[in-house]
Amino acid sequence: MPPTSREVRRPGAGRLGLLDPAADENLELLGWANAESVDVLWALSRAADPDWTLRALIRLREAVGDDWTEVDALIRADTTFRGRLFGLLGASDALGDHMISRPATWRLLTDTAPLRSRDDLIAAMLATVDAVKVPGRADDDLLYRAAVTGGEAIARLRDGYRDLIMILAARDLAELVENEPTLPYPIVGAHLADLADAALTAALAVAVATVYPDSEPQGRLAVVAMGKCGARELNYVSDVDVIFVAEPADGPSARLAGEMMRIGSAAFFDVDAALRPEGKAGSLTRTLESHVAYYKRWAKTWEFQAMLKARPQTGDMALGYEYLAALSPMVWEAAEREDFVQDVQEMRRRVEENIAPALRDRELKLGRGGLRDVEFAVQLLQLVHGRTDETLRERSTVDALEALTAGGYVGRDDGANFTASYEFLRLLEHRLQLRRMERTHLLPRPTTRRRGDGSRGRRTCGPTATATPPGCCAPNSSGSPRGCGGCTPSCSTGRCWTRSPASTPRP
Repeated sequence: MPPTSREVRRPGAGRLGLLDPAADENLELLGWANAESVDVLWALSRAADPDWTLRALIRLREAVGDDWTEVDALIRADTTFRGRLFGLLGASDALGDHMISRPATWRLLTDTAPLRSRDDLIAAMLATVDAVKVPGRADDDLLYRAAVTGGEAIARLRDGYRDLIMILAARDLAELVENEPTLPYPIVGAHLADLADAALTAALAVAVATVYPDSEPQGRLAVVAMGKCGARELNYVSDVDVIFVAEPADGPSARLAGEMMRIGSAAFFDVDAALRPEGKAGSLTRTLESHVAYYKRWAKTWEFQAMLKARPQTGDMALGYEYLAALSPMVWEAAEREDFVQDVQEMRRRVEENIAPALRDRELKLGRGGLRDVEFAVQLLQLVHGRTDETLRERSTVDALEALTAGGYVGRDDGANFTASYEFLRLLEHRLQLRRMERTHLLPRPTTRRRGDGSRGRRTCGPTATATPPGCCAPNSSGSPRGCGGCTPSCSTGRCWTRSPASTPRP
């Protein structure tokens, strides 16, 4: 246990969890090798990887130069700033490198305002490329023209996006070190989706300036988000699936859409339009009428399943909502198709069969008992019962599970277990991705696992060796938490993390 404030002894490096032989020297360099720094040192010990955090702080001190006096004073006096800084540096090598490469960005962690709204994020990303609204467009047509193009625009977009990701991650990770309120998984996923909307709005602004350098763009172009982004449950690192609707769907509209994808993929994340009609073999842009004709005649069951997540994202939002209104009724008729259930089950089997056998036990997303199992089960129930019960027509997996439980289609115990397990696996996925800001869904091998996986402090139990969601801490019918072999004893006392962290004590 940390010493009380009356004790003035500085804990040794070993007690702080510091294994680096240079740890004591680094503490001297920072001016923390004294009893006055004891609170800072105990906070450092609670970082996901104390050694990595300390080394990153040494690099930050060198990068900020004379500003280190101000940084050091904030670390000592402001527990919120300290928690955000130590949480970020200890859990994300990539975002720590980003901060150190742009030294002034440490000040972004001092902001005490709530997380920005979608509109504010869009304004922030547009400002990175000095974009202005294209004249003559409706208020809900998010078509802008950037003042810069090419490599300079991509560099500005990349830095602006990483700054906003860093702000979110610092708040998300601060609870690993201090007592800043936990950001629930649904809040994080929704904010990441809003940030993706803002990023692609800015990418579209650069595309307009690139494709139409001397004239105004004609026609209408809507970008529809699909998948996790459409459902507003996005990961820190994920591709973003989109579909384009254009009026007219001609060469210029396709060039504009293609340029937006190229810029977005270079600056932020992979932008993928493979869910469009006919996949990669189909036209990149189609008119609304062409989309409707395709879904009426040719669309497969999985394409209707994918449409559960569709959401107008940017561009001509009115056209996006027209697209949604035209296709949604067909989605809820899909369950009447012959062999509907078998088609959904076969798709799930094909996904699992494509995983290399050596990786199946470590796959959080695609493996048995992983995220896809929950999502496919939820979507199947939505499509079957959503024909007559409109309360089930939710994009988010967690919201859909709540609606299915409330409607009696899923038992309360099962619904709580599904939700707790799904959110835990998504949280773990986020922590794994944050380390290097790489797209991954694989648990590390025990022989190579680093101490700083960033998942400490949220839950005292986890998946089994096969990554099967435990569901062990969800309440049973009597209101008591369940127990299971994968949990530590504190799970049976109700101290596991649940969907209501404000009302549930953390371990």
